[in-house]
Amino acid sequence: MFAKALGLVAVLGAAASAMPASHYSRHGHSHNFMHRRDNITSDGVEITNNMEQTIYLWSVGDSSSEMQTLNTGDTYSEIWQTRAVGGYSIKMSFSEQQTDVLQFEYTLEDPTIWWDLSCIDMGSNSQFTTVGFAVSSNDVTCPSATCAPGDSACADAYLVPSDNQATHACASADLMTLNLGPASNSTSTA
Repeated sequence: MFAKALGLVAVLGAAASAMPASHYSRHGHSHNFMHRRDNITSDGVEITNNMEQTIYLWSVGDSSSEMQTLNTGDTYSEIWQTRAVGGYSIKMSFSEQQTDVLQFEYTLEDPTIWWDLSCIDMGSNSQFTTVGFAVSSNDVTCPSATCAPGDSACADAYLVPSDNQATHACASADLMTLNLGPASNSTSTA
C-alpha cells in the first residue's frame, strides 16, 4: 500500500511540475499573477507601449506582481483576475520605483468587468499626458476611453477620487486594449 501511495505522489508531482507556475480560475481566486506576452483574445487586457520610452508596470491586488518591462512596441497581457474584496490596478510608470503612475483599474464581477483609467497618482507633467492613451474593446457595445495628447483634464480618466463618470462596465468576456502613445489617437470615446 505504501508503494502505491508513493507511486501516486510521484505521478501527481510529475503532473504538477508540467503545469505553468501561475494559473487562473474563473470561479475562484487567482493564484499568483497571470502575465503573458502572447496575445489573448478575450477575458482580459492588453497594454501596448507605442512610446519611444521604456515603461515599467505592476499588477497590484492583495500584493504587487514582479515588475514587467515594456520596451517600445512591446505588449503586456493579463487575463481578468478576482479577489475576495476589491479589484486590481495595473500601474504603469517611467520609473522602476512605481512613482507617477497611470493606472488601469478593474474589478471582475462575472459577467461584468468594471474598469477605469486613473491619473490620480500621475505627475502633472507626465509623458503619458504628453503622448495620450486610449482604451478600446473588441465589443462595440463596450465604452472606450481616450485621453488625447496634451489633455491634462481628460474627462475619460479619474483625476480626483469623485470622477465616477470615468468608471465603465463591459462584458467580462471582452478583450480590452490600452494603447500608450501615438496609436491611441485613432480610438474614439463611446
